[in-house]
Amino acid sequence: QVQLVESGGGLVQTGGSLRLSCAASGRTFSSYAMGWFRQTPGKRRELVAGIDRRGVTVYIDPVKGRFTISRDNAKNSVYLQMDDLKPEDTALYFCNGEMQSGTSDPRTWYRGNYWGQGTQVTVSS
Repeated sequence: QVQLVESGGGLVQTGGSLRLSCAASGRTFSSYAMGWFRQTPGKRRELVAGIDRRGVTVYIDPVKGRFTISRDNAKNSVYLQMDDLKPEDTALYFCNGEMQSGTSDPRTWYRGNYWGQGTQVTVSS
């Protein structure tokens, strides 16, 4: 059984930091891109950051310079360091495995088959 388990969410003030972790089991994702998505009520789930199997990264414009995605293939894990958090970053964050990577434009990356359960990030103003 394939599982992606996120952790690290929480409540933080504007300007604060959080580090999200996603640990995968049941399947090795080192040959695939992985990513972090977020979703708020009434809105579509959107890609926040992606990392391909070589470590090439992509970010949506609102998080560039503030968020950093990384991976540790030995641990079958992917991380999202979030700095200078803003209230608009408040969302449920999901890890996604087996993504299809594209160009430097996040819109060319496609979500994969495996999702975690999500971890809530709340940024207070």
